[in-house]
Amino acid sequence: MEETEKSDRPPQLSSVPEARDVSRTTKGQAGVIPNQKTDLFLAQEFGSGSDKSNTGSGQETLLGDETYPEGGLQAWLVVFGSWCGLLASLGLMNSIATFQTYIATHQLSNYDEGTIGWIFSLYTALCFLCGVYIGPLFDRYGPRWLVGPGGILVVASVMLMSICTEYWHFMLSWGILNGIATSLLFTPCLTAVGHFFRERRGFASGLASTGGGLGGVAFPLIMQSLFDRVGWGWALRIQGFICLFLLGFASLLVKKRLPPAKNASPHPDFRIMKEKAFLLLTVGVFFLELGLFIPLAYISSYALANGFSEKFAFQILPILNAASVFGRALPGWWADKIGAFNTNMISLCVTIFACYVVWLPFGHTTAGLVIFAVMFGFATGNNISITPVCVGKLCHTQHYGRYYATCYTVVSVAVLLSLPVAGSIVKATNGSYWGLILFTGLTQLVSVIAMYAAKVESVGWSPWTNF
Repeated sequence: MEETEKSDRPPQLSSVPEARDVSRTTKGQAGVIPNQKTDLFLAQEFGSGSDKSNTGSGQETLLGDETYPEGGLQAWLVVFGSWCGLLASLGLMNSIATFQTYIATHQLSNYDEGTIGWIFSLYTALCFLCGVYIGPLFDRYGPRWLVGPGGILVVASVMLMSICTEYWHFMLSWGILNGIATSLLFTPCLTAVGHFFRERRGFASGLASTGGGLGGVAFPLIMQSLFDRVGWGWALRIQGFICLFLLGFASLLVKKRLPPAKNASPHPDFRIMKEKAFLLLTVGVFFLELGLFIPLAYISSYALANGFSEKFAFQILPILNAASVFGRALPGWWADKIGAFNTNMISLCVTIFACYVVWLPFGHTTAGLVIFAVMFGFATGNNISITPVCVGKLCHTQHYGRYYATCYTVVSVAVLLSLPVAGSIVKATNGSYWGLILFTGLTQLVSVIAMYAAKVESVGWSPWTNF
């Protein structure tokens, strides 16, 4: 078996001039020299390196010379199914400012912002934390037993939330139930696209993730309209029926194409964190997500605190999410041209500019807040859709779910802390938001530094390398 594996090793690797690149390939990374178009799937030996399953046999055999459809009916149906699943699940996630602002002024008006923030931070944390098993289960068994149950639970959560009146009601029905349910949808819908696209993965992933942005535009507007007409309860129930319709398509269309790696384990393997590039990328995503959800949750409250009307406060979130739709689709095409890491870092620089040059000095004006929402939405839309592509550049496609889930399991700690920390900052500054804005920009600054370090570890110092 060992001789066979050695004979299958691609001859290109022997000509790589730097020993570091050879060791990276034998460790089980993507094994792709920058700008090289072919996936180099090797047989992995069990050891201390990354990209190995925790199996009793000691070996995990990956596919060799794998090709990708890069299109076709089945591939685009998977993209559409993922789009429907993300429209429902991430559409709700991108609407948390609407939920938080409403219940903070109605059902939970006697609680402070930081305490209410724990409901939605636990929800977002569980979306990512539960992925530590969802990713490996997807790699091993596919999406069938994940997307269907996840859809049922999401709908049940929305319906239950329509009758909530106490703090613990919201914590159970939304913070816990919807968090777990969304995790069953989040990872399969994003990683399934990677089974059908390699060269066009950035564009296809971005196209699928526009569903979350569109949901973030449509859902707050629908709810704002329905709150006045039918009240909180029926507004949420109508939202639940919309999600039921969308998630029906997702459960039918989301599929995987590649077989699991031989002897692949359904259990997580945190030894892949020993890989420096992956560790640095995870740190970058940690700080990215730490700051990303703060404007999503607090921009409506910020608008109310600065004297804007309640109508405008609810409308500013759809403006932000509308910009994120374009940010998810257009840079996805761009990422295929200049590299996913490069695109992510450019977008992070835009978010830093938006926080410190637009939001901080001019956020109290209508024009300033709208411009910030557009810039932040566009840039973070790119980050949301392209970050999974960055993860995919550091692993074999058959391990895509495992790497993605491991990264976002660590990131779940960031999203658990982000909203309560932001609420505490607002409270510490006596209801002013300048500290929250400074903190948000700082998280994005640390993120871009960590992502550049991950790129340096992978392909060297040159900022012009396509990666």
